[in-house]
Parts: sequence; structure tokens; C-alpha cells
Amino acid sequence: MALYTDGRVHFVSSSAPEAMAALEKLCAIHGNADLDNASIVVALGGDGLMLETLHKVMDRSIPVYGMNFGSVGFLMNDYRPEALDVRLRAALPTTIHPLNMRVTGPDGVVAEALALNEVSLYRSSYQAAKIQISVDGERRLEELVCDGIIIATPAGSTAYNLSAHGPILPIDSPLLAMTPISPFRPRRWRGAILSNRASIALVTREPAKRPVNAVADNVEFNDVREVRVHEDRSHSVTLLFDPGHGLEERVLVEQFRY
Repeated sequence: MALYTDGRVHFVSSSAPEAMAALEKLCAIHGNADLDNASIVVALGGDGLMLETLHKVMDRSIPVYGMNFGSVGFLMNDYRPEALDVRLRAALPTTIHPLNMRVTGPDGVVAEALALNEVSLYRSSYQAAKIQISVDGERRLEELVCDGIIIATPAGSTAYNLSAHGPILPIDSPLLAMTPISPFRPRRWRGAILSNRASIALVTREPAKRPVNAVADNVEFNDVREVRVHEDRSHSVTLLFDPGHGLEERVLVEQFRY
């Protein structure tokens, strides 16, 4: 599937000196189209830059090809400046739909944000959080006492979710991972795997004593009272990967690391 055909490339980079030097070099060779006129975006940096770029191009139908200058680079390809046009023509697409996070604050005001990796709730004081969990309108856990909880997409399942001992999900699976962060009660509850069609409601308990913040990727809301999460298929982004190095392969490799 050829997505790069007309040479209208928009380059972006992180603030890392190596990434900025690569940006200058590639722009001198290929030019740098305005984002509004680009047919493809090349992001030079780490996974943080990739997430930031994907949010910027959400619903623009502009695919993003990343080259790694970060520490992990799970969403990136290797950096090789040679024959970039050939690599872009051969790159294979992966489409991701974000999670919609709808939060209600203490004053009843409702706000929304989108997350490509995960929605997370965190305690914001020395007190453990107490969170009630419902799925599709049915209460599943009356009270989770914890440092927080993560709801991750397949793309985000290898990020913070994995660090919190959550499951790795195949990138094309119709699933979401729900993973507690340092759970205290129930002691043996280690999370759940849910359908990506699930509607999730998280209600904070004793919020004045146990304040909780909610984060969708890099958008944070303080002192939330209720958080509702579902996959939003009305929005999408497309990542590009070199053949044989796509997210499907990376997820599989990650499951056999030791």
C-alpha cells in the first residue's frame, strides 16, 4: 500500500541535539512541506514526540513515520537517512483508534480528552485512592484501594501498562487492558482484559480526603470525581513502519523478552 507518492513531507523533531541535526540534514535533502499541505509526516525523536505528533494529525488522514532518537522508540523505526523516499514508499500502515476520556470535576463540569496509549488515574496525595469500577453499566468492583489504575489500548499496552505488570495485547486485538497500580485491596486483583466496545466508569470515593487526577496520554485533569472511558472509532491515526518491523512484530517480540 503506497501512501507516500508526491514528496510532500513535513518533518518534525524533538529538542534532542541529534534529532535537530537530523532534521536539518533531511530538510536540506527533501524540503519541508507545511503540515496543512503534507502527504506524510516524518517524526524524529522518541515515543513522546510520536504521541504528540499523532494528536496533532488526528483525523487529518496524514500518516506518520517515526525515526528513533529516544530511549525506547517502540513506535519508531530505526534512523537511517539514506534512501528515505524508498523507505516511505515501502512502509506499511497501522491504524489506531483512541480512547475517549470524559471526566467530571468537583463542580460538576465535564471535560473530554483523547488517549492513544492509555487513560490513567493517580492518587494525588499521600492517601491511597479508592475507586469504584463499573463496566457496561454493571458494577464489577465496589472498591479498589490503590495508587491508581490504567486503561490501555493495544498500542499502549507495552508502555506504562507493561511497567505496572499489565498484559501485552496484540495490536490488532479488539481488547483493552485494565491494570491497577500498586493495588492494596483486593490484594489478589491484578486487573482485567476487556472488549474494546466496553464502556467503563470509574468513580472516586472519599475524593476530598483521597484526591485523584486523571490523564489521557499527556492531558491531565485534577481532582476528578468520575471518569468514563470508551474507544472512539470516529477518530483515528495511521503509523507507518518498515516491513517486518511493525507493531504486530514488536508486540510479539516484547512478549518473549526476559
